[in-house]
Amino acid sequence: MKTVVGLFRDTYDADQAINALRDAGFSNADFSVLAQEMVLDRDNISETYTDRTGDVGPAEGAGVGAAGGAVVGGLTGLLMGIGALAIPGIGPAIAVGSLATALTSAAAGATVGAVTGAVTGGVVAALVDMGIPEEDAHFYAEGVKRGGVLVTVSADDTRAATAEAIMRNSDAVEVDVHRENWRSQGWNDRFDETATPSSYSRF
Repeated sequence: MKTVVGLFRDTYDADQAINALRDAGFSNADFSVLAQEMVLDRDNISETYTDRTGDVGPAEGAGVGAAGGAVVGGLTGLLMGIGALAIPGIGPAIAVGSLATALTSAAAGATVGAVTGAVTGGVVAALVDMGIPEEDAHFYAEGVKRGGVLVTVSADDTRAATAEAIMRNSDAVEVDVHRENWRSQGWNDRFDETATPSSYSRF
């Protein structure tokens, strides 16, 4: 199995990617998502959700659902009932799927806070554990820190190319372009877990 990754500027693009991947035959169990909780607030995520059949219902947990139809179906279905984790270098974040599992087990003896869900064990280690090259893992972690939404999908060799094409067609950011842009702004190719993000939407 291969982990195919897409970093998106907002929840709308991430939602479109998830819906397109579902239409191509991928299931909820194949997906992982990671985003700052405040990004969901930025994109007007409320405490109700609308699924693809048009039914509206309550959702539990922080930052779940869609307001005004901005996020419909794909992303909200994955986030139902999910609470926030406090991830070093990223802050309160929503994680779901195998990425959430990897985050909570990336460091031996990882501990979870009773109230905040604080996790010891970094996001870079979690991404590497999922088979993502370390250089790219630093980029993706930095992207989430800067306000992006990270989506991964597990695909066998015969479907990996399809998943990659869907991510591109859903406006996943171009890794090389953004990496060079961030370097020109002083980024040193390393995600800093000790620095708390002060803002978002810095693509």
